Amino acid sequence: MNTFIPTPSTSTLELGFFTFHYYALCILLGIVAAIWITKKRYVALGGKSTEISDLAIVVIPAGIIGGRIYHVITSPGKYFGDGGSPIAVFQIWKGGLGIWGAISLGALAAYIFYIKREMSLSYSSLADAIAPGLLVAQGIGRFGNWFNSELFGGPTNLPWGLEIDLAHRPSGYENFATFHPTFLYEAIWCFLMAALIFRLPVLTRLRGTGSIFYFYVAAYSFGRLFIEMLRIDEANFIFGLRLNIWVSSLILLGAGALFYNKWVKNPKK
Repeated sequence: MNTFIPTPSTSTLELGFFTFHYYALCILLGIVAAIWITKKRYVALGGKSTEISDLAIVVIPAGIIGGRIYHVITSPGKYFGDGGSPIAVFQIWKGGLGIWGAISLGALAAYIFYIKREMSLSYSSLADAIAPGLLVAQGIGRFGNWFNSELFGGPTNLPWGLEIDLAHRPSGYENFATFHPTFLYEAIWCFLMAALIFRLPVLTRLRGTGSIFYFYVAAYSFGRLFIEMLRIDEANFIFGLRLNIWVSSLILLGAGALFYNKWVKNPKK
């Protein structure tokens, strides 16, 4: 008899007059974990923990806004197409944060903060300190998709298949009950890459150069590339491929080249 991963029957937690969305709670837990990890690494590099607390006040809102903007731009039909609701753009708790938008606007906010305020370490050291915390945060945040019954892959009968109720199955997949749990695949990949950064000596000896951050971007993009190939949720396609496959491929090439340049060609820079 096969056993499958059940999908939670509710996406909210009701406490009296208050309603908490598990998606939002997962994002919040990921943020707390990222700040804690970043502080530990930043202090170990010689920085001051208060600088990370101050930075978080700027970067976190920027990352959320950037993630939402990327999601809306790449999935406009959900909000501005037939049957779409523009007001839903602001309903972040229902899901929809694009990681590339979050990283881009978050990194920009961090850089502006850095040049406006004198900090203990270089910007590249700051980026290296942040990298594994971001991976852990992304891994935790993916469980929010589990609670929302979203962003799963194609049908599967594997023992770890994800049970999806009929109301959440995409058009054309109504007769399938279990799907690839891509949220879990991505979470595991993020946690493994974070552990690799924590443990791999050849990477930790390069701290302060920015190479660890480049590795993070390249490694995440590599994993995301294959996960996107499994997903069946609504997406824009270019030449028969999902938009995020193209984005992940381009970012992988760019970050991989920068990492190679730092690590192999100029390891002491």
